[in-house]
Amino acid sequence: MTLTPEQSAEIAEARSEARPTLRATSEGMERHLYTAHEVLDHGLVRVIDYMGDDAAITQAARVSYGRGTRAVQNDEGLIRYLMRHWHSTPFEMCEVKFHVKLPVFVARQWIRHRTANVNEYSARYSILDREFYIPAPEHLAAQSTVNNQGRGELLGGAEAARVLDILREDAMRAYDHYEDMLSQDGQKGLARELARMNLPANVYTQWYWKIDLHNLFHFLRLRADAHAQYEIRAYAEVMCGIVRDWVPLAYAAFEDYRLGGATLSGKAMEVLKRRLGGEAVTQETSGMSKGEWREFEQVWG
Repeated sequence: MTLTPEQSAEIAEARSEARPTLRATSEGMERHLYTAHEVLDHGLVRVIDYMGDDAAITQAARVSYGRGTRAVQNDEGLIRYLMRHWHSTPFEMCEVKFHVKLPVFVARQWIRHRTANVNEYSARYSILDREFYIPAPEHLAAQSTVNNQGRGELLGGAEAARVLDILREDAMRAYDHYEDMLSQDGQKGLARELARMNLPANVYTQWYWKIDLHNLFHFLRLRADAHAQYEIRAYAEVMCGIVRDWVPLAYAAFEDYRLGGATLSGKAMEVLKRRLGGEAVTQETSGMSKGEWREFEQVWG
C-alpha cells in the first residue's frame, strides 16, 4: 500500500499537534494514533480516537462490585478475574475508533459483527479509486476437499499465473467500464449509485468503525483465529497488536482465556475426569458425537 503525499502529510500534521488533556490516556495507544498500518496490498488500519485504558476497566469493576473486589487487590488479577468469569461490562468502558481500508468482499464478512458503529465511504457521492485486492501468489489456493468454506493446496506455476491474469484483467476492465459509464464531458453518463454495481468485490472501500473493547475482543477471537479467512485475519492480527499496546493487561487476559483457551461441554468435562481416573475412554463410550470427539482429541489428544 502506498499513501499519497497528501495523505502522509495529513497524518504527519495530525501526529505533530499535541493537545493537553485531563482524561486518562494510554501511552501505548498514543503511539498508534493516526499511524497507518499497512494490510494486504492496498489496505490499512489506523486509530482515529480511543477512550479508556486498563485502569478504566478496573475502575468500572470496583464501582460495580464495591467491596466485593477486596480479594483481588491488583489490577492484573482483577482483569483476569473479570475475563475468566465473563464479566463483560467493565470492558465495555473502553472504546476505539478505527479507519479501515479494505476490499468489499472482506467488508461483507466484517459487517456481520453488528455491535459496532460504522460509517462507510459513499460511492453514491464519490468515485471509487482504481484499487483492487490481488492476492500474492502464496495466498492463491484451490478449494479445500474437506471443508466447503476453506482453502486447499496452493496453486502453482502456469495455473497461478493464469488466475492472477484473470483477476487483474477483470478488475481493470470493470473499472474502465465504470469510468466510461460515469458522467463525462459532452454526455450525461450514468449516476454513480448505479455505475458502482459493475465493480467487482475486490475493489477497495473505506470506513470508520467504532467499537467497545468487549465486542472488539469477540471480533478478534473469531477473525484472528487460524480458521478465519486469511484476508480478514490479516486485519485482525494488525488490530491485535494495537490492542496489546493499548490495554496490555486486558489483552494478556484475553490471549490466555480466549485465544489460547478452550471451551468444554459437560460431556467433555466428564470424559476428562474419567481419563484422569485411569479409564480408557473411546468415542463410543464418551457419549459425544464423532465431530465433537474429533475436536476434543485435537485439543486434548
